[in-house]
Amino acid sequence: MTIGIIYGISVGPGDSELITIKGLRIIQSVSVVAFPAGIGDKQGIAETIISPWLKPNQHKLALEFPYVRDETILKQAWLQAANQVLPYLQQGIDVAFACEGDISFYSTFTYLAQTLQQIYPQVKIEFIPGVSSPLAAASGLGLPLVTVGASLIVLPAIYNIKRLKATIEFADVVVLLKVNSVYHQVWEVLNDLGLLDSAYVIEKATLPDEVIYRGLRNLPNLKLSYFSLLIVTK
Repeated sequence: MTIGIIYGISVGPGDSELITIKGLRIIQSVSVVAFPAGIGDKQGIAETIISPWLKPNQHKLALEFPYVRDETILKQAWLQAANQVLPYLQQGIDVAFACEGDISFYSTFTYLAQTLQQIYPQVKIEFIPGVSSPLAAASGLGLPLVTVGASLIVLPAIYNIKRLKATIEFADVVVLLKVNSVYHQVWEVLNDLGLLDSAYVIEKATLPDEVIYRGLRNLPNLKLSYFSLLIVTK
């Protein structure tokens, strides 16, 4: 029996032209394209990115991944998503899963792939790399993210706020992902360290409504969207 391949396709941070040639070729070659469902009636970011490239006869499969931290709820969602994809693979049909950013960088696809492997060990999985949000944000700033000899640390800010000061003191460049919910606490740490003038916030990198804040000295109370990151350089 032929088993279909599930491709994890990195589709970049937002700009539809930042999909790699390989990722685009695979997306357009399969009959089933999956992606995280949006909230309510809105398209998710990954679906928005790939929509210009999809063909009318391709089947779109929106998979629910809740924005919660409860592991029990998440595991149930991963299992449900895996069971939605599995029938296609068992019929020998390849599936492309479009994932915002890079497939190996804090990616939803990691959990979908692991769950598929657990319930169907024969599954074939391929990872297609792409552009991650820190790289896209640095390009938007017109600055190198790191240069020769510099150390870089990337953190999901919400989980590491207590260790932030030590991290910033250690590294030359720090990238904080999803900084929206802890922005004011981060601002206070940067203020204590005298680094507000060398900090940048990028919202919705590479999208048409991208917003960049250069220097945060007079911005202690920014109201940021979910897709925001902060770069600190020394």
